[in-house]
Amino acid sequence: MIKQLAFDTKAEPMRVLVTGGSGLVGKAIEHVVKQEGGCLEGEQWTFLCSKEANLVDLQQTRAVFEKYRPTHVIHLAAKVGGLYLHMKENLHFLRDNLRINDNVLQTSHERGVTKVVSCLSSCIFPDKTTYPIDESMIHNGPPHDSNFGYSHAKRMIDIQNRGYFAQHGRRYTAVIPTNVYGPHDNFNFENGHVLSALMHKTYVAKKEGTPLQVWGSGTPRRQFIYSLDVARLFLWVLREYDEIDPIILSVGEEEELPIKDAVEMIADALDFKGQIFDTSKSDGQMKKTASNAKLRRYLPDFTFTPLSEGIKKTCDWFVNNYDIART
Repeated sequence: MIKQLAFDTKAEPMRVLVTGGSGLVGKAIEHVVKQEGGCLEGEQWTFLCSKEANLVDLQQTRAVFEKYRPTHVIHLAAKVGGLYLHMKENLHFLRDNLRINDNVLQTSHERGVTKVVSCLSSCIFPDKTTYPIDESMIHNGPPHDSNFGYSHAKRMIDIQNRGYFAQHGRRYTAVIPTNVYGPHDNFNFENGHVLSALMHKTYVAKKEGTPLQVWGSGTPRRQFIYSLDVARLFLWVLREYDEIDPIILSVGEEEELPIKDAVEMIADALDFKGQIFDTSKSDGQMKKTASNAKLRRYLPDFTFTPLSEGIKKTCDWFVNNYDIART
């Protein structure tokens, strides 16, 4: 599979600060940088975790930028959670994420950071829309009610990127991954992403010999992307992508499948039999099909990790690292 991407090596070595460096995508980028030759000669990469700086606080944000003096920033840090936590705490998600994003972008501008690549989410797209969704449709109506706070805060990054370019010529941009999964995810039952929470539930059900209860009907359709694929694409965006407008990082439309199919892949990976779907629980959005046509125009030959393979790798990581996994 074509995993390695060729980069221009003529530019001055970068000092890259990765916010949210201990999370799902941050750990994947760290793996690609350190294990797959993603770090070019002379570069410095710093993976920041929330213990080192609370980016909701402007003074702490400025202090960490003063300490590491980045030339480039990958901005992953966010207050995040699963569907049901978002439904309970939309205001907290809105306020904290607005602060984090403004602190990171404004401090980057003040310190002359050359490029910022921020991470958005497919949940920012309008709830009432036509499919497939593309990058031009982000602001064409309100997002789904279940996570409106987080979604609006993330949308504002795109508005700020446009503003920093229009007013100051800054080349700050953003990517929109679809549903990311992989090692180092949050596997918590209630607050984890859908696949990671299901992996944990399946693991416990097998261990305890109990039925597996899956929240919702299993019919909503999603495009899932393996975290290491996202990481490889993030490095390409950082080095090569020159647009201010965001770009969707996703498998193709034909790869979208019902969550119940992913549940079966997880059950296979963990050698578990038997599932029960609890249809009294909310399904969230039934579909949010995203187009990766723009990505394919730039990278027609990039090969994504098949979902069954990525699920198996993630399940193996979770079982082998259960004691340190976020559960």
